[in-house]
Amino acid sequence: MTITAKEITFQTKGNYDVLDITLQVSREVEKSGVSDGIVTLFICGSTAGITTIEYEPGLVKDFGGMWDRVVPRGMPYEHDKAWGDGNGHSHVRASMLGASLTIPVVNKKLTLGTWQQIIFVDFDNRPRSRKILLQFLGD
Repeated sequence: MTITAKEITFQTKGNYDVLDITLQVSREVEKSGVSDGIVTLFICGSTAGITTIEYEPGLVKDFGGMWDRVVPRGMPYEHDKAWGDGNGHSHVRASMLGASLTIPVVNKKLTLGTWQQIIFVDFDNRPRSRKILLQFLGD
């Protein structure tokens, strides 16, 4: 059994910036030395989330519309009163989406469906430098 870790970093634009990171993660899986096991992705930050989705423009727009309806911007958030940075909605959205994702690895490949991609969603209200920790567990 092997356990290894890798970080990937990138810049985001903020304000619901959705990035398809499937290729980056796939490359790291191939380099990890794990043939069969799992990879866990963890976002080091509290205003972004991670999930899988069919990454196509219409669905990405629909997904953003859902966040605008469920956790709208521009309404009062207690967090904004405490810090004055206007990103209370970002924290709530990120906590609902979640900071981690685990994917099975079989024969050095992610076991994703045909139309399933890994997306990183930046909910913050400004550009950010982001980091994701990948942890590989397997043989």
